[in-house]
Amino acid sequence: MAESDDGLQDAAIFLMSLGEEEAAEVFKHFSPKEVQRLGETIARMRTVPKEKVNAVIDRFIREAQSQSLLVSDTDNYVRSVLKRALGEDKAALLIDRILQGGDVSGIESLKWMDPLSVAELLRNEHPQILAAILVHLDQDHAANILKHFTERTRNEVMLRIATLEGIQPTALKDLNEALYQVLAGGDKIRKSSLGGVKTAAEIINLLGASLEASVIESIREQDPDLAQKIMDKMFTFEDLLKLDNKALQMVLKEVSSDQLVVALKGASQELREKILSNMSSRAAEALKEDLESRGPVRLSEVEAQQKEILKIVRRLADEGQIVLGGGGDDAFV
Repeated sequence: MAESDDGLQDAAIFLMSLGEEEAAEVFKHFSPKEVQRLGETIARMRTVPKEKVNAVIDRFIREAQSQSLLVSDTDNYVRSVLKRALGEDKAALLIDRILQGGDVSGIESLKWMDPLSVAELLRNEHPQILAAILVHLDQDHAANILKHFTERTRNEVMLRIATLEGIQPTALKDLNEALYQVLAGGDKIRKSSLGGVKTAAEIINLLGASLEASVIESIREQDPDLAQKIMDKMFTFEDLLKLDNKALQMVLKEVSSDQLVVALKGASQELREKILSNMSSRAAEALKEDLESRGPVRLSEVEAQQKEILKIVRRLADEGQIVLGGGGDDAFV
């Protein structure tokens, strides 16, 4: 689904033009986040010019006509072709990588629940079980769930996520079936290469500065090398200083001025100056005035906006548009 505001608006207009039943069928194929964003966009709409509606529908028709369905079942096609080309054993290894995941419907259900409800549901589970579940969720969702656990549990779970190299098929199947029974009710599930240092670092990034230090310190007490590896992979708001000017300018294009003002309330003077130097003189002057005129802002608001900007940074890095880090061999994407 389109990420930009224009794309969201077009998608919302198109869905509203379908009618309730058809739109409901389309919604079934979206992720929880996509449903939320589309729902919010639709809720904000009041009137849409007829020309805009026609333009959106025409665009959809053009794009639909330009595509054709080559294979009805792509999963089976990949399996069949690879088995013919590589033989049963070699193909099995590759197929597991390509079609990784399988049926995790019990775990999938947690994506639709609010963080507090998930935390309550899992409160009595062992940290290893919690780690295995949380690595299947979006990282910001996992971070918000962890906030509802005790400090000790939170630290133990993060230690296990950081050392998780994979989940055996039988273990994941048992985990999924247990969750499915609790929630409402799995086929062969392949080993999932989730977890690890990078996943732990990204979740810790989203916990916020107040919890971040506690988690890292707890991991350091048990495994100093692991704690350092996690810290090497973490990218904090202040690490925007490590971005080259071109990368920083790409990030700033996607950040609203109000979002930036709040986020910079908790930034160092050095970072403020770097950001200002990468803006047009008019935009930089306006930002300075907004920073001076804006009164005190709650730390929670500052951290929330910084996290939103870091999500943009990670998305651009995942898309290969920017490179994070500035330490030569230690640079990462």
